[in-house]
Amino acid sequence: MVSRFLFSLFFLLTLFTSCFAFSSPLGLVLPTDNDAIFSDPSKFYMYVYRNFEGEESRPWSGGGYGLVRNQKRTPEGVISTRFHEGMDVLPLRRDAAGEPLDEVRAIAAGTVVHVTPAANLSNYGRYIVIHHDWGEGPFLSLYAHLSAAHVSDGQSVAAGEKIGQLGHTGDGINRERSHVHVELNFILSDRFAFWYDKHFTTKNHHGIYNGMNLTGLDIAQLFLAHHADQKIAISQFLSRSEPYYKVIVPAHEHMAFLRRYPWLVQGQDQVPEPKSWEFSFDALGVPLAIRALSQSVSAPVVSYVKPTSGNHADYTVQRLSGTGSTATLSPSGSRYIELITDSF
Repeated sequence: MVSRFLFSLFFLLTLFTSCFAFSSPLGLVLPTDNDAIFSDPSKFYMYVYRNFEGEESRPWSGGGYGLVRNQKRTPEGVISTRFHEGMDVLPLRRDAAGEPLDEVRAIAAGTVVHVTPAANLSNYGRYIVIHHDWGEGPFLSLYAHLSAAHVSDGQSVAAGEKIGQLGHTGDGINRERSHVHVELNFILSDRFAFWYDKHFTTKNHHGIYNGMNLTGLDIAQLFLAHHADQKIAISQFLSRSEPYYKVIVPAHEHMAFLRRYPWLVQGQDQVPEPKSWEFSFDALGVPLAIRALSQSVSAPVVSYVKPTSGNHADYTVQRLSGTGSTATLSPSGSRYIELITDSF
């Protein structure tokens, strides 16, 4: 009881402080000289190769954020079911051999926290992660498929500072499709290593900056929103999103995600010692709100899902199963909830 009381007191103090803290401007800049996202997206995104039902195409939309790949015909029509967690920015300049010449820059001021030691250790190829804090908790920008990195761990960088060279390292990327893949992420757990070792046998070369421990928000739409309003905060941006599903999880004192992002929390003043928390997610698993509840649950349970005539698995990166207004967590969804709630 004492530990729960102390945790609740600490959390309330953290929440109180965050309510009176002001988020600082994002100060976003594009990662390369390519600024066509604001005028002609077909000249901004790198296309993907597509062969659907025997018809080959190269849609630029496959380089955007969201469910933009792996088309599937359903009774509701043709949908895409594979999640692309960032934006693929095509190069503007190449040498005579076709190698890209564009430099890659930090999208905002921050600190470099991870540079891959070798390009063959990830399907992202050579990638860099930069930590940003705008007063709303840690966010991590990621830059992948680089031919070279020009920064090191612990280095402070300014917005627009050169950090690497655009390239084509990583799985499935050839010289023709050279691009930089850019994400902006929540970090899920500081105890990622324990979760990873529980579920996987391969070696984790990237510590807590493994892509499985990062959940990317819609960075392209954030750039567009920031272009229209440079005072916008992450919390304001995400408040525009609609929940696709909600999951109630048992409360426990080691749930660090709530302390990292206290602005997501709702209802803590009415329920100071919650027995459970209800996480609201968009379709792609981005957390939108976390509500304190007095009810008890013994295991995570889906409390709401947006009704659809199709299979929820197709719209939620396979984290839910079911149709209509009924859904349950899939094994993948259960692992995701386990990670974001430190329940392992």
